[in-house]
Amino acid sequence: MPTKTLRVETVAQAYLELLRERGIEYFFGNAGTDFASIIDGFAKFQAEGRTTPKPLLVPHEYVAVSMAHGYYAVTGRPQVVMVHVTVGTANAVGAIINAARTNTPVIFSAGRTPITEDGGLRGARDTHIHWAQESFDQAGMLREYVKWDYELRQAVQLEAVVDRALELAMTEPRGPVYLTLPREVLAQPLGEITVQSPSRRQVVSRRFPDPARIEEAAEALAGARNPLIVTSWTGRQAAAVEGLVALVEAGAIGVVEANAGAMNFPADHPCHVGYGFASRPHPAITEADAILVVDCDVPWFPSVARPPEDATIIQLGIDPFFSRYPMRSYPCDVPIVADSAVALPMLAEAVRHRAPRDEVARRREHWAEAHRQSRAAWAEAAEAERTRVPVGFQWAARCLREVLGRETIVVNEYPLDLRHAPPPIPGSYLAHPSSGGLGWGLGAALGAKLGAPEKTVIATLGDGAYLFAVPSTCHYVARMHGLPVLTVVFNNGSWDAVKGATLNVHPAGWAAATRSIPLSDLAPSPRYEEIVRAFDGHGERVEHPDELPGALQRAVEVVRRERRQALLNLVCQR
Repeated sequence: MPTKTLRVETVAQAYLELLRERGIEYFFGNAGTDFASIIDGFAKFQAEGRTTPKPLLVPHEYVAVSMAHGYYAVTGRPQVVMVHVTVGTANAVGAIINAARTNTPVIFSAGRTPITEDGGLRGARDTHIHWAQESFDQAGMLREYVKWDYELRQAVQLEAVVDRALELAMTEPRGPVYLTLPREVLAQPLGEITVQSPSRRQVVSRRFPDPARIEEAAEALAGARNPLIVTSWTGRQAAAVEGLVALVEAGAIGVVEANAGAMNFPADHPCHVGYGFASRPHPAITEADAILVVDCDVPWFPSVARPPEDATIIQLGIDPFFSRYPMRSYPCDVPIVADSAVALPMLAEAVRHRAPRDEVARRREHWAEAHRQSRAAWAEAAEAERTRVPVGFQWAARCLREVLGRETIVVNEYPLDLRHAPPPIPGSYLAHPSSGGLGWGLGAALGAKLGAPEKTVIATLGDGAYLFAVPSTCHYVARMHGLPVLTVVFNNGSWDAVKGATLNVHPAGWAAATRSIPLSDLAPSPRYEEIVRAFDGHGERVEHPDELPGALQRAVEVVRRERRQALLNLVCQR
């Protein structure tokens, strides 16, 4: 098999050469003393005019991982993140949990503080932190959320370790891996490394369904009176959206998007039933006699609403039972373990041959009428907020819709009302992971902009999520690396999810009676618009609904034409 011999001076240089050879484009770094040989290797690359992998300084670990997350979401290509030993790993754990729960591959790595004390090896301990930073089990703090963790121990195993990391991260269900790199090993002298080129460690890219299960599911959907499809992130693959549309049209099956993490199905399609938000499942769930749950971890909330007991439940996905969740007890009569982009067209064809034409016509008419009625009601509700002060959430979403298009990507970490701002095409919408690790959105938006520089990227964040995002780091990165993103902060002065949870659990409790929700109020609200100005960005405060359309247009122009970041501090209803 073809090989390539690379001239190097250290193991660290060999590592960077191998990353380049394996297609890694970016190295998101938050450096410490463990990076000495990595930094020296990048200096050599720069002197020789090499551009990949490109090192990107990110001054907070959570943001670095979130950027790699956003980059993968728009490109499908995993990247490398490296942080500083134990303390850097700890700062990134929340972002790794987000990546794990969204099956996002990240090659997450960290240095290991030197283990040698006497200076006999290059890279041995030479500063006081090298004692306190050592850990008995550095990977232990995140082992539950990575698919694999390992430590590079010898130069001879470098290619095997890197290829193992990549193949496991990219094998379905995908996810992050963790590699630790001891400082002495990285600093070891090495004259050359011979590697397979291209790599022979290829992964399975598609998983095909059991044909018998496809037939069984088709029988259930075609023969049902009120079949329904519930999805959350089928739209992560454009081909899967096409397959879902084909299935819907074959059987005139209604689609509910439950806590949508992507643009899963065209909102203007007559069979688009609506959305389930947070803990409010769509009422259509309770009337369905056959439900296809596809790429969805939480299709409904059993304590709030559930399907009839005799409804047939079909679950479809790469890992339809979410095997890494400790508990998930949704029924499943027909399991289909497969890539939805492969399985949905097959299911569409099987349903097309079975669904009675008169029944399909009845369903289509039913959903079309429901679609017309719901859209009229939504428009009326948004219009009622046109003059409300502070700005209403529905009106805000309706205004945002006017600046969305095929060339925009919305990265949402806020209950953005998709009824009024539906994403137009697959790939135009990314939503926060269901793991709830706040602070993901702005970093992910920067990664999305890096991966799709021709797109206008808009980060829609609650004020609580914005605070968690380490905004000074994000705005610094946007300026330093030329990543102009528009941030819209929906500022209601509180962590509304905390408030809602308290009142749901204790509807007649002290918090409800006294109207006091400790630990959720973010007053006094900062002037968020001034933070972005410190990084040469455009910032505006919007308090009246009439101001919002113009402010959005100005901010978009700044991002598109001036290539500067912008932020709108939108004061919303509490």
